[in-house]
Amino acid sequence: MMNLAIALSAAAILAALAYWELVLAEGVHLGPRVVALLYDLIARRYDGIKQFDRGYEEWFLGEPLAQALACARHPLVLDVGTGTGRLPRTLLAQPSFTGRVVGLDSSRAMLTQAAHNATDRLTLIWQDASRLPFDDDAFDAVTCLEALEFMPDTRQALGEIIPVLRPGGVALMTNRVGLWARFLPGHTQSPKAFEELLCSMGLEHIQTQTWQVEYNLLWAVKSGHTTQLEARPLAGLLRCPDCDGPLAQVDRSVICDRCGRVSRIAPDSVIELMHSVRP
Repeated sequence: MMNLAIALSAAAILAALAYWELVLAEGVHLGPRVVALLYDLIARRYDGIKQFDRGYEEWFLGEPLAQALACARHPLVLDVGTGTGRLPRTLLAQPSFTGRVVGLDSSRAMLTQAAHNATDRLTLIWQDASRLPFDDDAFDAVTCLEALEFMPDTRQALGEIIPVLRPGGVALMTNRVGLWARFLPGHTQSPKAFEELLCSMGLEHIQTQTWQVEYNLLWAVKSGHTTQLEARPLAGLLRCPDCDGPLAQVDRSVICDRCGRVSRIAPDSVIELMHSVRP
């Protein structure tokens, strides 16, 4: 009986640990591949699980971001961790927004769902945020919602995100707070610590607002000033994740001019940088 009790206790502990890591922490302590796999598994049900409210999204995200970009001609926006395309959908629905959006995510299945609602002003890229495939100072705004805490290192991720934002550009991101943040040790920070981190990495005019029970929404501007307000084609901003060489589109592929790395453009128009071949 004692052996049975020990076995049952061990099983209960393992089940609790599995639930914590795979459900509450969404696999973050097991590495980015596990996180992407878990999102692949729920991609078709994701929007239903989150129960997004269109009016709520427009009020907090779409409308204010479109207003913040009103001075840029056909602005270019990058959404890191775009998932099923939540941010692109609400931004592209704003009549005053005349630009383009690039959505990047490491979960291919989530991008498949995003592609169902894609327009010719949305480009989807399958790539993780550990190496953003873009020129520095490329985007008029960069967003990252409900994603930073699931990346291996918050500072390293911001070290990729902030450089691709042009000086004077708008940053919009979230910080996980509240009870559930405690289930992500090493991946969340207090509101004050997060603001200080953003400031130390070149963002200013930081404003924090309550957004959801589990998140704060932060608006900021990248330090510096630029007179570059003209539209810039995405094709000239893409860089190879391996060697940083320029990428050029050839038929249904993108090819690195430097190392020859080839990534296909899938039938649903997702640029699959995560899957490539060498010459």
